[in-house]
Amino acid sequence: MEQIIRIGMDTSKSVFQLHGVNAKEQPVLRRKLSRREMVKFFEKLPPIEIAIEACGASHYWGRVLSCLGHTVKLIAPQLVKPYVKRGKNDAADAEVLCEAMSRPTMRFVPLKSEEEQAALILIGMRARLIRNRTQLANTIRGYAAEFGITAPKACAGLRHSLIGSLRTKACPH
Repeated sequence: MEQIIRIGMDTSKSVFQLHGVNAKEQPVLRRKLSRREMVKFFEKLPPIEIAIEACGASHYWGRVLSCLGHTVKLIAPQLVKPYVKRGKNDAADAEVLCEAMSRPTMRFVPLKSEEEQAALILIGMRARLIRNRTQLANTIRGYAAEFGITAPKACAGLRHSLIGSLRTKACPH
């Protein structure tokens, strides 16, 4: 195989599509690999630059490939999109990533550590819990209004309004 200088890698749940070019920017690698095959392939390859679209699992794969001695560059999806030439598929995405990485003005997403990812997961889960709690409180507030009970927007105010209204609610008849 001719000397590869750069690889674009499209990731999915179970298959990885690779597109590599030589120093003349000619394609010399077009390959689809399973997870197991992908790691074995990169273990044998001398250190190289690899572009991956920044997504959920890209930081994990970036760390794995970095541990094998490769330089991994993550590219935000919105920065890759202008390079798409034809129909979207895994092979085309890998080629586009390879090309986008070569651009001198390309901006890259920093690779996150496991600790940084864990912290972001906790922040995201907390935000989701708050959003769900607010949604549920608004639903309860809407149902309470059907019975003539109004409540302030704060969750604590909702609880006190409902309990107070239920205790003092007079029979309308």
